[in-house]
Amino acid sequence: MTMHEAVPVTVDTMIEDLRTLVEVESPSRDLNALAASAKAVAAIIENRLGGRAVLVESEAGPHVHWSGGGEPRVLILGHHDTVFPLGTLERRPFEVADGRVTGPGVFDMLGGLVQAVHGVAALDDRSGVEILVTADEEVGSRSSRALIEERALACGAVLVCEGAADGGGVKTGRKGCGTFQVFVEGRASHAGLEPAAGVNALVEAAHQVLDIAALGRPELGTTVTPTVASAGTLDNVVPAGATVVVDVRVESAGEKERIEAAFAALTPHLDGAKITVEGAVGRPPMPESASAALFALAERLVPGLEGKAVGGGSDGNFTAALGVPTLDGLGAVGGGAHADHEYVVMDTMAGRANLVAGLVRSLQSSGALQNSGRDR
Repeated sequence: MTMHEAVPVTVDTMIEDLRTLVEVESPSRDLNALAASAKAVAAIIENRLGGRAVLVESEAGPHVHWSGGGEPRVLILGHHDTVFPLGTLERRPFEVADGRVTGPGVFDMLGGLVQAVHGVAALDDRSGVEILVTADEEVGSRSSRALIEERALACGAVLVCEGAADGGGVKTGRKGCGTFQVFVEGRASHAGLEPAAGVNALVEAAHQVLDIAALGRPELGTTVTPTVASAGTLDNVVPAGATVVVDVRVESAGEKERIEAAFAALTPHLDGAKITVEGAVGRPPMPESASAALFALAERLVPGLEGKAVGGGSDGNFTAALGVPTLDGLGAVGGGAHADHEYVVMDTMAGRANLVAGLVRSLQSSGALQNSGRDR
């Protein structure tokens, strides 16, 4: 056992660290910004927990990994990239007012990250604990997935500090999600002189949008939503190309397979048009069974805690798909993810940090998950 001086959770110190992270803007794919952000995350972890936070370089920017030593027992998972472009902070600065903390990234998910670090700092024994903070969650986790899966399997339990569900509940299930791009190739011609000589990619795309939208099965939890379309060059040219972007959410592996097969089988309606499809359901579904044992532990710590299955995806989808017990939504209580009104409820921060601390203590005890599963 490695002993440390436990540091009581205080909101003031969490606000201090949250301000630091928010004011180092960290938009996904901006490698310079993410490098600065990763250094800030590492500095906070080292300052609060001791030891060394390692920067793991990747094509998407640096991930941050910290270990409390000893046999791995629990992985605390988060990300430091955000969806907001550089300059957002000038328009919407970090503020604490009326019981709320606001600023770009406070809810998704810098607030949860800070709470997790302070929760671990409240432990006198930090052995078996690992923290992994990735740089590309908002854009698909392509560079971090292998590392996430490796550490999840090594630790055997995962706590994901994404924002809480509505009302402050934790997230016990997630849909699998993915993005598809459908490219339509037509043939250009003059829209006035020779419209029939062309193959109108926009008209073909319209047919495809209707076919794609019909793939949804709401009764099975499957949503298929065309979200972005583009076509054409000039108002007097039959468009030679069009693109349709589609968001997909599924609750089961069977629906993942059906949707991917359906996209692969899309065929043109117009003679001469060609269809090319890219994409997949990249994040597998997170079934509620994956969170059952950990949720039981959380309920003991916070009686009446609500668990919800939600439509959004996270890196917890990857770990749950491996069969590793995973509980999500342990981060900040608030709302407005990806929006200008994003906020964290300040008086919930200490409680959420203490919940993480309590779960880690439970998981440091051998057999905690097995015993919890029997109780349910």
